[in-house]
Amino acid sequence: MADISRRQFLRGDFSGRKAAPPRPPWARAEAAFVAACTRCCDCVNACPQHILVLDRDARPTVDFGRGECTFCGKCVDACVPRALDKQEGAPPWRLKAQIQSNCLAKSNVVCRACGDACAVQAIRFRPAVMSAAQPEVDEALCTGCGACYAPCPAQAIRVG
Repeated sequence: MADISRRQFLRGDFSGRKAAPPRPPWARAEAAFVAACTRCCDCVNACPQHILVLDRDARPTVDFGRGECTFCGKCVDACVPRALDKQEGAPPWRLKAQIQSNCLAKSNVVCRACGDACAVQAIRFRPAVMSAAQPEVDEALCTGCGACYAPCPAQAIRVG
């Protein structure tokens, strides 16, 4: 249990595995990102949403608890060493919203906060007989922006 971070514990992830932190959009693969990032904080300072924070190694990571990513690209423009490198036609990242087992709807409590927050309507609610409608994420529509994360009263959304 000592290997499990507080955040993993609160999110119900008891696996003990360390996932790479979510990097800013258009970040290179983790090893290339770490090698290229000079820890200058220019991307953090450029983010108009203020969702970029520093991890314990002083490299930028995304904190969806602060808001959503609008994919404006200002972090990429500010990144001189090109640790963030926007490729034409490439998605900003592979992150997708995932609904965890502690979702209120799974306990038969009507809640649609995540769906209401999703501008692209990637979270839909499947009607269920004699229970609350169940949320489903359409991965083809989900951009991984994190808009659904902060509004969830049960902290049942994981963006990864």
